[in-house]
Amino acid sequence: MKLHAVHRVLLWAILVACLPQGLCSKSQDMDGAKERRMHPKLKHMEPSKRTSQRPGEDTQEFWQNESKDFIRQQQRHQRNIKVAKNIILFLGDGMGLATQVAARSYIQAEHTKLSFEDFPYTGLSKTYCVDDIVPDSATTATAYLCGVKANTETIGVNAQIGVRDCEAMKNTDNHVFSIAKWAMDAGKSAGLVTTTRVTHASPAGVYAHTAFREWETNADIEGWCGKDHGLDDIALQLIHGEVGSRLKLMMGGGKSTFMDSKIYSEGWRSDGRNLIDEYIKKSAGNAYVETLEELEKLDLTKAERLMGIFHDSNMDYYLDTLALEKNTQPTLEQMTRKAIEFMQQQKDDKGYFLFIEGGEIDLAHHDTKARLALEETKQFSQAIALARAMTSEEDTLIVVTADHSHTFSVAGYQDRGSDIFSLVDSDIDDMPYSPLSYANGNSTYLYYNEEKRQRVDPSLILKNEANDLFPATVPIEYETHGGEDVGVFASGPWAHLFTGVYEQNAIPHMMAYAACIGDGLKACDTLSGANV
Repeated sequence: MKLHAVHRVLLWAILVACLPQGLCSKSQDMDGAKERRMHPKLKHMEPSKRTSQRPGEDTQEFWQNESKDFIRQQQRHQRNIKVAKNIILFLGDGMGLATQVAARSYIQAEHTKLSFEDFPYTGLSKTYCVDDIVPDSATTATAYLCGVKANTETIGVNAQIGVRDCEAMKNTDNHVFSIAKWAMDAGKSAGLVTTTRVTHASPAGVYAHTAFREWETNADIEGWCGKDHGLDDIALQLIHGEVGSRLKLMMGGGKSTFMDSKIYSEGWRSDGRNLIDEYIKKSAGNAYVETLEELEKLDLTKAERLMGIFHDSNMDYYLDTLALEKNTQPTLEQMTRKAIEFMQQQKDDKGYFLFIEGGEIDLAHHDTKARLALEETKQFSQAIALARAMTSEEDTLIVVTADHSHTFSVAGYQDRGSDIFSLVDSDIDDMPYSPLSYANGNSTYLYYNEEKRQRVDPSLILKNEANDLFPATVPIEYETHGGEDVGVFASGPWAHLFTGVYEQNAIPHMMAYAACIGDGLKACDTLSGANV
């Protein structure tokens, strides 16, 4: 039966009239029950079990004083508009905001901060690329290093070049250069540090131009473009390319990408070349090390350039190195220390640009190994704290960001102060669940019994071990990236530019502005009153 307009008005009037008299209490009760189900007071949430994590948290005065302290802290910030002599860009690959939240609890507690979260200025960058909503690490590297958004899986080229387009890649008019080149053209030194292969997508953004991120060796390109492709692979570009050959420092993994398999058993090349040997022979001042011991013993004052390759492929996760009988790999913090020391003793002393990547946050998330991802985030935070201690805010701009997030989430209702990996109970199937989980990934069927059509108790799977696989909803070979904005944290000259919400490709332009390098706007022009 259809209601005429007048009938609908009368019905609405009756409903409104009944509310104050409690005549609609049944529907109110239903709504209240629904609210309670949305915010369940599960067994672990009983009031008697709740305790303050810091003395005074149960009073309003505590939180009022916290807010006052924050306001006073903000008042003390004074904009630094000096020219940045040095720039350090820290990249937490795959470090979304949920990862930061979980890492705080993993390292210490919910109310504490990662080292870079104490930076005076923060913003958000939008990570989408030209052809995809959710990007990969290659196209994002082009954005935050070269200042241009491009297509997924391409590096150092604009969006005129599509992925795996062999012919289009030959057109150098569509190649774009990173802030490392802008810095070197201005007389500064430049270098890169990563826990992945030095030819991996993120560090490759510093020096390479390629239509496909996986073209790390000649053999990789030949598989797509044939024998006579006429293109330079990523490893070759690092050793002999226009930008790569000028870098003062390169540290990370990836020995296999520089060596022919006939020369080195773990080599990936097929052109008979040993690019590491070629690098060493280019100059007597080209230092090369393969172990932490060699790195520590190296006399930095005698090295003109430094290449440290510490693994055949990506370096081992920090937690995995603890189980090695003999670990020869430096940590990200140790590489960061040597990188800054090396840059600080350069004879020209015109400053430097350093790209430092915590690359294995991302790799761990792809495998749904949350514990490894959070430890890598901790290592990343420690490296940043060291860099800030070794440099001055007066002349060094430090920017910390991520290239993209992941489908990782922190959900549920854990007690404050509890182990971030602890399980909580579901009020539906009376089985615990993990508040740390992924929207997709390769662990789906570990946590679901298809025969019984029910979840598997996660306490039977999670063993509190480094390589534990955490639950994923949708089955897929590797967990995917997420599309939300990522944080940007800045300290030093012109750090206030990094506030707000902006496109990811604005990041290198703001860094260049602060250091008066590149072809875009420069602080020097603004300060001199030039028409910009």
